[in-house]
Amino acid sequence: MVKIAVDHNLCTGCETCADTCPVAIFEIKDGKAVSVNAEECLVCRACEVQCPEGAIQVIE
Repeated sequence: MVKIAVDHNLCTGCETCADTCPVAIFEIKDGKAVSVNAEECLVCRACEVQCPEGAIQVIE
């Protein structure tokens, strides 16, 4: 199973991950990204690559 780790100390809530993810893994809650459907992750790593703060890590 894939784990999506979001470093909330780095996350600015810019929504890039939510806009980039093709299967809607992310929601913004309290100004930070939260993975809500990690089991749907395609491991495309688009969120990891596109996050301007480097706050997301996809762990296989």
